[in-house]
Parts: sequence; structure tokens; C-alpha cells
Amino acid sequence: MARRPETPFDNIESSHEYVTLLAEAVELAISEVEADLALAGSEGANNRRVQALQLVLFNLSKLRGHMSSSRRILNDLRTLRRLLLAERSLDDKYSPAAD
Repeated sequence: MARRPETPFDNIESSHEYVTLLAEAVELAISEVEADLALAGSEGANNRRVQALQLVLFNLSKLRGHMSSSRRILNDLRTLRRLLLAERSLDDKYSPAAD
């Protein structure tokens, strides 16, 4: 009986999908904060609020970079796993013991 995944991190594919969804949420948050920042600037909001929004935007931008890196790493791991599994199946087909 196949074991069902219990968390989004039970395999590389589901982890990649989870990180992709998280990256989309970060992008949405960035666009909302940018809109808030533009609104705060046009309304002449106090300097402290503008600085706080800029800090939020800075941290979200860093998080976007981390999400992008994580997706690339997970994609590389998927590719390497496929290569390794394909090599094993080729080795099994062409090994002298298989003759």
C-alpha cells in the first residue's frame, strides 16, 4: 500500500508546489504594500508610517528572493533525482547479472 503524504514536504514535488504558492502570496503582499506606500506618500502620512511600509517592502523583497532560490533548488533536486533514478534503471538493464 502506498503511503499518502501527510505534509506539504513529504516529497520534492509537493514542496516545490508549496513554495510556489508561498511565492505567489509574497508577490501579492508586495503589490499591496506598494499600493499602501503610494497612498501614504500621496496623503502626506507621517514619516514613521512611510518608513515602516518601506521596511515591510524591503523584507518582503528579501523573502521573494529566498522563495525564488528555494524553487530553483527544489527544481534542481527534482532533476538530480530523475537523473539518478534513470541511471539506476539503465544500470540494471545493462548489468552483466541481468544476462
